[in-house]
Amino acid sequence: MYQVTAKMSLRRFFGFSDGDLMRSDCKPCSRLMRQTAGIFTVGGGLAFWVLCRLHYGPRITTPRSFRWAACGAVTVSSSTALLVRLFSPECEPQNIAAYDKKK
Repeated sequence: MYQVTAKMSLRRFFGFSDGDLMRSDCKPCSRLMRQTAGIFTVGGGLAFWVLCRLHYGPRITTPRSFRWAACGAVTVSSSTALLVRLFSPECEPQNIAAYDKKK
């Protein structure tokens, strides 16, 4: 039916999936990962900025604060995008092959 090449989802390995196709009105995996990463970029930046303020207290500097916020944004957004890719039903190989657009 579909040529499945992506093997990154762990849902079938853990027994959460039976390999059926999702409904056609669901979000494709690429859009879901992009939206999740975008939302968690802001949250990660703010969270690490707060952690920097708590850690350094009055010794904080603006470059140090931006560095912590940037590292938090990159770390949190990439890790949540990876978790979505591994555990979301939209990101199973058969759904990627069926619904994600090829570029």
